[in-house]
Amino acid sequence: MIKQDYIMLIMNCKKYMQKAEYQKQTWLKNIPSNLIFYHIIGEINLEVKYKFDDKNRILWIKVEDDYVSLPKKVIRAYEAINENFDYKYIFKTDDDQMLVNEKFLIILSNLLEKSISFDYGGFIINNKQNHLSEYYKIHPELPKHLPILKTKYCSGRFYFLSKKAIINLLLKKNLIEKEYFEDYAIGLFLDNCLKLNILNLQTNKFFKDITNI
Repeated sequence: MIKQDYIMLIMNCKKYMQKAEYQKQTWLKNIPSNLIFYHIIGEINLEVKYKFDDKNRILWIKVEDDYVSLPKKVIRAYEAINENFDYKYIFKTDDDQMLVNEKFLIILSNLLEKSISFDYGGFIINNKQNHLSEYYKIHPELPKHLPILKTKYCSGRFYFLSKKAIINLLLKKNLIEKEYFEDYAIGLFLDNCLKLNILNLQTNKFFKDITNI
């Protein structure tokens, strides 16, 4: 096991590898020394279930590299980290995000060092009632009849999970892989006892969308 307290996983795909390169040339140059990162890319023809490319900071996952496979890509990436690292927290973000306040990651890791009460955190979305998603209007590859259940979850722009939370989610891996929205699936299947004290982060103040790449 490799000792590494904080690991950031950035969801990427082969189609948008230029976004990952842009992140590497900008804000990823200045992340705290106690944090490492991997861009996560799907490769269905991989001969093993995952492969670490430490030179290029890529974690390849044996999964389709498309939008609807994102929940599979995420939970399998968590599994890969859990099997190879002795860690405290995983941070998750996307390849279309630009960190605009470089102190954010330092402040967050310092806060997590001082407190052992947070297993989950991010911008909290409180879905107060069951409804049908209309996201197929934006992503036509999604089913038109897609129930979204009442739950609390953190926006996929950025969230963190403790090792305890990751281990809990891996017990529900098969259920998560059947979902279509990764951030919603994480909140839905994380045990309620690990969601009692979610750290609410105004991530829109620290990250902005990359639109020019």
